[in-house]
Amino acid sequence: MTTTATTATARETAPPPARGSEIRRNELAAFLRSRRERISPEQVGLPRGARRRTPGLRREEVAQLSAVGVTWYTWLEQARDIQVSVQVLDALARTLMLDASERAHLFQLAGATDPTPAARCPSVTPALREMLRQLEPIPACIQNSRYDILAYNRTYGRLFCDLDALPPEDLNSMLLVYTNKEWGESIVHLAETQRLMAARLRASLAGHLGEPAWKMLVKRLEAASPKFRENWERYEVVGTRSKTKEFRNAHVGRLTVEHTDLWLGPDPGARMVTYTPADEESRERLEKLHALALSSA
Repeated sequence: MTTTATTATARETAPPPARGSEIRRNELAAFLRSRRERISPEQVGLPRGARRRTPGLRREEVAQLSAVGVTWYTWLEQARDIQVSVQVLDALARTLMLDASERAHLFQLAGATDPTPAARCPSVTPALREMLRQLEPIPACIQNSRYDILAYNRTYGRLFCDLDALPPEDLNSMLLVYTNKEWGESIVHLAETQRLMAARLRASLAGHLGEPAWKMLVKRLEAASPKFRENWERYEVVGTRSKTKEFRNAHVGRLTVEHTDLWLGPDPGARMVTYTPADEESRERLEKLHALALSSA
């Protein structure tokens, strides 16, 4: 009787087991603290100051750099039960300089799906990757309607900048044309290209209103580029079309190419983008660029 009573009392007084969501929130809080503490103020352009005691960044600094409220971020590190949007998770991942594995871990702990393009995409089959390779030295890539670059061949990877050196979340040609200096300098008619791409993005957005990945891309562009904000506020809309383009490659010089979109399905979603040389000089220069890409692989 005594043993049974004691066991029953223990059951009544013992704390209930933590639920899965609570465990995840605690793991997320610990992960954020550990990533915050490993980053020095100098790495993000902040002064260290003489009275700093916190290892790494302070909570308010992470909140400021991520454009979220200090109280909200503090609650997040305290494992409070609050909602976290994918936009905020993306901002935190960039502020905390997470690599691909850490970023995936962050989204998994938060119970969210990372909407940015992954290093590998299930819709990009081995056959499509082989097709990209066989098109060399013609630059080619696979993009979706949001301009995420899902796969590319070696020539395309060196056409505008070194794509292999960029984090997966930055592999978006809309983002790159507005925020990457090397990419922008490689386009001869940059202002016209930026305006047309913004108009195409707005046309595509009509079929994806409210989707987190699209909202996140537009917000990121608006925050990073005054030029994008100017073009976006024009509310211009254009469809996709083939045209002659001129590029200025840092390694082989000026290129004139014919841009063609090859749609991979009946809907205007994923497409293969190709740049066929428009003249013999451009063909020779693309062959040199391909050889350069192979030698540096």
